[in-house]
Amino acid sequence: MGHRLQMAGPRPAQADASTCRLYLVRHGTTTMNVENRYRGRHDIPLDAQGYRDALDAAHALSRVGLSAVYTGPLRRTIAVAQIIADECRVPDLRILRGLNNLDYGSWEGMTAREAASDHPAEYAVYRTSPRLARCPAGEGLSDAQTRIVEAMELIGARHGGEVVAAVTHAVMIRLVLARLRGIEDESWRTRLGPGSLTEFVIEDGEIRLVARPEDDDAE
Repeated sequence: MGHRLQMAGPRPAQADASTCRLYLVRHGTTTMNVENRYRGRHDIPLDAQGYRDALDAAHALSRVGLSAVYTGPLRRTIAVAQIIADECRVPDLRILRGLNNLDYGSWEGMTAREAASDHPAEYAVYRTSPRLARCPAGEGLSDAQTRIVEAMELIGARHGGEVVAAVTHAVMIRLVLARLRGIEDESWRTRLGPGSLTEFVIEDGEIRLVARPEDDDAE
């Protein structure tokens, strides 16, 4: 499937009825973030700072006129999505499995140093080439990249003329940005802070980046 992604110009004064504004929200901090371990599909909760991150994101989104909130299926993203929906008076959440985290396979629960020690060749490819990388006993990064892009296209098709938030994971947002920018080197692992917002517009199946944060980030 060919996905149409490109960099956006200045934000239009008013989007037309076919344009969806989509904010991808990175979930807040967990204990495994603090320990700098790959979370993957481990269904771990937010920590106290993670709830503060979620509240900050919700307050920022309360000014944009959200009409829908989507989330991946893990409880850390669901918790953030619920806080956003409550703050923005959106009546329900929609779980979309395309927003789920990368399946890190054997690396889940490991630090980057441990993953590099156990699988040096695979880890070197992971660091430098999202197109070719595959987590041992886990998911290919290009497969995860396609998965989240298709989820964004689906949201865009459902919500023309609306503003939507979707809560997901840092690596998934990075993979969207890498696809959008044509990045195939170590710079794909761009900084992206907990609770941060990355804004896109989607129109006629075309995804464009509007703005992204420049926050510091843990692995």
